[in-house]
Amino acid sequence: MMTTINDCITYDFSSHEFEMAGKLSFVDNVKIPFSIERIFYIYDVPSGSSRGAHAHKELSQIIICLSGSLEVELNDGVNTKTTMLNHPSIGLFIPPLIWASEKNFSTNAVALVLASAIYKESDYLRDYDSFLGERGLK
Repeated sequence: MMTTINDCITYDFSSHEFEMAGKLSFVDNVKIPFSIERIFYIYDVPSGSSRGAHAHKELSQIIICLSGSLEVELNDGVNTKTTMLNHPSIGLFIPPLIWASEKNFSTNAVALVLASAIYKESDYLRDYDSFLGERGLK
């Protein structure tokens, strides 16, 4: 079955507050639907710039905005939706074959990405028409 934007859900990673010592949130493989094989983070994105604008054939990921805010525009070739990430305990799950673009980064925004596989260029769909073809829409 082909994924849709309805499969892009947010996870609330519990936040624990320690008196006079801040808050702590954690991610473990019990809560997320894949084993984490790669972690990377995005920061210092210039105002007005966007990132992403691609899909993956097999990779799943979760994006967490650790500081500041950003929007993720999701597209399954038919429908689109935009999700705001602005709290470090919320993560957005993006399954394979969803076109995602990260936009409207606030100043000093930092996004952490948990990925289900190591980097493999052949997994990327960087051309929108190729993405539509992979989904059987072209």
